[in-house]
Order: sequence, then structure tokens, then C-alpha cells
Amino acid sequence: MSKKVLAIALAAVLILVMLAGCGGGKSTPAPENGGEEEEAKPQEQIFLNIATGGTAGTYYPLGGALSEIWNNNIPGVNSTAQSTGASVANINLLKEGKADIIMVQNDITYYAANGVELFEEKYEDIRGLAILYPETVQLVTLANKGINSVADLKGKRVAVGAAGSGAEANARQILNAAGITYDDITEQYLSFAEASNNLKDGNVDAAFLTAGFPTAAVTDIAAQHNLQLISLDDDLIEKLMNEYPYYTKITIPAGTYSGVDEDIQTVAVQAMLAVKSDMDEDLAYNLVKQMYDNLDRIKAAHSVGELIKPETGTEGMPIELHPGAQKYFDEL
Repeated sequence: MSKKVLAIALAAVLILVMLAGCGGGKSTPAPENGGEEEEAKPQEQIFLNIATGGTAGTYYPLGGALSEIWNNNIPGVNSTAQSTGASVANINLLKEGKADIIMVQNDITYYAANGVELFEEKYEDIRGLAILYPETVQLVTLANKGINSVADLKGKRVAVGAAGSGAEANARQILNAAGITYDDITEQYLSFAEASNNLKDGNVDAAFLTAGFPTAAVTDIAAQHNLQLISLDDDLIEKLMNEYPYYTKITIPAGTYSGVDEDIQTVAVQAMLAVKSDMDEDLAYNLVKQMYDNLDRIKAAHSVGELIKPETGTEGMPIELHPGAQKYFDEL
């Protein structure tokens, strides 16, 4: 009986020794990354819709280039450029949450933020990322029309842009700054293409349009007629810039259009990028930084890419910069 008890006791001791050998002492901590058995967490995806413009315009190819840049250089970003009705439509898409980044004219942005012209209510949550390049206000006529200044438009048939468009607002503001109202002219609400055709056909005497130069519609007129571009005088430009913060002075170089052999002085609005105020600050910073770090890709997408520079990224900005964008420009 005593031998049996002794055997049991020895067996118990042996088991305790074995347990101590297996689990005693300090335990080895698990690797911080969870060891080989734990999979790495996938990168959080950030989906961004970029509202651009029509597929035949400038905004769309630039938006495609920006999408590629951001997807390749900002971890987790999955952006897509979508074709839209451009500036006014893009403001509404941003407001409705259907776009995260928009390409838009800075004057349209100003109208939206302040609830004027094309917008009845203030859009207070819109913020700027960067100014891109100028879109020039061009006053076009033919050499045989006897128009050499804005003042000469009195009594003339003038295409002022499509009704409710940014171009029409530009035309009206320039005319008013020169002391001319629609009562002094025969205004015609025509798109760029319509204005070009009507000018060539003799149905209008002059036309306003707002676009990057050279503009295809103007080049087309110059190919068939003796084109004349009208310069704005210094006083008129100064008055416009003092009253409307989105205008900048610009020169259309001689030779830009056939038959126009002198520099043309005028004003421009700016194409820009805008977002909502609640965009993550680091994301906004990286969007701006990667755009400027990869300008070669933008230049390859469209010639206006040559005009996109960080040193002009805030000139003509009509609204408050997003804090992330502000951080980038403060570092320059």
C-alpha cells in the first residue's frame, strides 16, 4: 500500500516538473505585429470623385491626369475623374455630396460662396485647394465693324454669352465698368460656338467669350475673316479688379491668332480646385503637394499645364483656402 502511495507521489512530482519545464519562467511575448499568423491590415481606401467638364474641354483631361497622380502617389486614394457640365454644375455636385473635388472658375466660386449672380444662397462650406490657370475674357470682333474699344459697343449687336453663364456675367461686369448697360446695346445670349457662327455670318458685331487661349472658336474666325481683338484700357481693368477680387490682368501675346499682330490687354478669371471644408487636412495637403510634385504628367495631358505653378497657386483665390492647402503654400 505504501509502495502504491509512493508511486502516485512520484508521478505527481514528475508531472509538476514537466509542467514547469513547458510553461514556467517568463513567457515569451508575442511579436508586436501579431506574428506570422496575423495578416497585415489592408490600407483604408479613400474614394474621391473629381468633377471636371465636357470630354472635349480642358477640365476633363486635366482631371484624368490629377486622378492618376493622386492614385499613384497617395496611399489608399482611389479617385475617378467624371465628365460634367463644368463650373455651375460642379458647384451643385459638391454641395450635394456627389463630388469630392471640383474644377471650377474662380468667379463662379465667388458667386456661390456669396450667394450672388447665378446662386440664390451662400455656399459657406466650400474651400479652395489651388488656382490652376487663367481663363481669359476675350472681346472679339471683325476689322470692318469699326469697333476699337469697349465704348464703341454702344448701339451694336453683342453676343454676351449663354443666359445664366459665367461668360455672360463677365461681359455684363465689363460693360457696366465702362458705363454701358444692356439698354445701350442689342444683347444676344449665345454660346461660344453660336457667337462664332453669328459673327462670321454678320448677325452680330462683337462677342464676349471666356476661355483659355488660343480658343478654337476664335482661331476658326481668324482663319476665315480679318479678326480683331479689343484691348481693355488700364483704368477699366483697375476698376474691375478693385470691384471683383477674382479678376487678374493678362496679356494675349501678339501672334496668338492669325492677323492679330499686337499684344492684347484684358482680364482673366482662373480655373481652380475646390473641396468641402470638412475634407481631412492631411488629405488636402497631399492632394496639393502631389499635384505640384508631378506637373510633368499634367503638362502631358494638356498645354495649359505649363501655366500651373505653385507660386501662382493662390493668385485670384476668391474664397478661404482649405487648412491643408494653406499648410502647403505656407511651406513654400
